[in-house]
Amino acid sequence: MKLVLMGTNDFVVPVFDDLSNKNDIIAVFTRAPKSKGRKHILTPSPVHAWAMEKNLPVFTSIKDFDNLTDKPDFIIVISYGVILRDNVLNTAKCINVHPSTLPKYRGPSPIKTAILNGDRNTDVCLMEMNADLDTGDVLMRENILIGENDTCSDVEKNVSNVAIKMLNEYINNPGKYLPIKQQGDAIYTRKFTGADEIIDWTNSPQQIHNQIRALSGGRTKINGVDVKILETKIENGELKIVKLQPAGKNIMDWKSFVNGLHGAEIKYGE
Repeated sequence: MKLVLMGTNDFVVPVFDDLSNKNDIIAVFTRAPKSKGRKHILTPSPVHAWAMEKNLPVFTSIKDFDNLTDKPDFIIVISYGVILRDNVLNTAKCINVHPSTLPKYRGPSPIKTAILNGDRNTDVCLMEMNADLDTGDVLMRENILIGENDTCSDVEKNVSNVAIKMLNEYINNPGKYLPIKQQGDAIYTRKFTGADEIIDWTNSPQQIHNQIRALSGGRTKINGVDVKILETKIENGELKIVKLQPAGKNIMDWKSFVNGLHGAEIKYGE
């Protein structure tokens, strides 16, 4: 099959890599490089870096789509972050992998939202794209579990594995799967910001644990030190800090951090 691939984030790379080994990739579309780090170095997206390594034609502007000289059989879209217009949608069937129990958690952050809300499972949906946000008919869906300590990265890896299986099945048997309209009330997610990482210590231990799992860490002060808590667990209903990183220092375990306090009473958020 001739495919156009559209995606940005790192969990998309294994899916696209599998597709590229079995199909003819006409083009790869991804987001433009962003400045990262203190030196603000322009860094290509994980999909961009992968496409360059594979010597595939890669574009960072959707405006370049009209310049393609070959027509794809399918356009595969995963975590792209760009609104597609009729010039793309009407060229070939656009198939989107959306990791949520549609119509629950439409929008940009379905996995993070599911973890933040303490959900213990979610779906991976193969969806026909249309002009609206995540409203297309569902072709396939498969349920996956979310473990009590699973992070966003853990769930993304599971989504990648399921997406590979689903896309290969659909591309080779497109007539087998009939589109099914989404049923139920829609819930829309939002983009999270740095402010969402700030820990409110009046929240329950489970809420804080979910926050840290969903957002790859939570920020707070402990005894006046700015820290990013990277890993926690719940034991007997209490929140236990496993790993954290004080500002300007290396990642350390909780015991090492406490030893550095020299017996002082631990004060959270101060």
